[in-house]
Amino acid sequence: MKKMLTAAVSRVWSGVVQKPASRVLVASCNFSKDATFEIKKCDLYGLEEGPPDTTVLTREDGLKYYRMMQTIRRMELKADQLYKQKFIRGFCHLCDGQEACCVGLEAGINPTDPVITSYRAHGLCYTRGLSVRSILAELTGRRGGCAKGKGGSMHMYTKNFYGGNGIVGAQGPLGAGIALACKYKGKNEVCLTLYGDGAANQGQIAEAYNMAALWKLPCVFICENNLYGMGTSAERAAASTDYYKRGNFIPGLRVDGMDVLCVREATRFAADYCRSEKGPIVMELLTYRYHGHSMSDPGVSYRTRQEIQNVRSKSDPIMLLKNRMVDSKLATIEEFKEIDVEVRKEIDDAVHFATTDPEPVLEELGHHIYCDNPPFEVRGTSQWIKFKSLP
Repeated sequence: MKKMLTAAVSRVWSGVVQKPASRVLVASCNFSKDATFEIKKCDLYGLEEGPPDTTVLTREDGLKYYRMMQTIRRMELKADQLYKQKFIRGFCHLCDGQEACCVGLEAGINPTDPVITSYRAHGLCYTRGLSVRSILAELTGRRGGCAKGKGGSMHMYTKNFYGGNGIVGAQGPLGAGIALACKYKGKNEVCLTLYGDGAANQGQIAEAYNMAALWKLPCVFICENNLYGMGTSAERAAASTDYYKRGNFIPGLRVDGMDVLCVREATRFAADYCRSEKGPIVMELLTYRYHGHSMSDPGVSYRTRQEIQNVRSKSDPIMLLKNRMVDSKLATIEEFKEIDVEVRKEIDDAVHFATTDPEPVLEELGHHIYCDNPPFEVRGTSQWIKFKSLP
């Protein structure tokens, strides 16, 4: 009898697929579907009311935001490594530390709303829908890159994303022009136009403000204030560091750019303001970059390592979201660890592709200059070699 019972139990257990311990633990948890959080109140200029100071975060959205921010963080750290290994050449401006800005902005608008930004664009490229493979391959100048290896770090594009612009402040008037197109087409879309605190002192930004206000364009001007323009602190470069008031005749708000929920709610508010045909609005995101201005800048000659470490330990956007979700029982530490493992694998696969995919052939140098014009000769670096453009 004892042998029969042992055999029966053995048959039952042999048919059971054993799950990893962490999966069993995650599956057995009783998660909350959503939770309400208090967020920092925005500073307002020319507005009677602003974004709410509380918001609801669902478990699904929280995990999505965490994965996106962690992917951007790991992608930028790999870009740093690839640059030092000389797989990436030329300019390279990393945005690690500013993940809450790009993820929060995307969460507050529609996929059809256009976005234009500066050369610190990798994070927005990802939130706008480009894959990590296409971004890293573009950085390494490969054919599988989002601009076929011809744009590099500063010139990446995808649907409803207009770059990545290398000229400081140039995206300001371009964004106003895109907003004019939005208004002309009558599709109730808004354009997010991002620039840094250094570019905020450019005259063309003020000119873009003027035209946008004059024509009541649906443009959200967004100053990503990471406190340093290249190697100069904002206090040493600007007579007024209240960038959200710079529009003068345009209302503005200053937002905690290290809190993805705060950025999301402020973006929703600003987008709704523009969609209601009230004209443009200025939004300042207070944020921080962990790397230097570019890969040629170590980032510690004009600020201390202790300053960077203090921000990492107290205001890191990924850490803040994770702690909120764990404390409110929206997720567990083990679940975040699983996401981290998956993200690392995705990044490693993308790095392998970005370092093995072939480079564009020389004969294609003149391709895709115009989309519909007949071929014409393109001057190269050698006067004896002629290239043909192709649509």
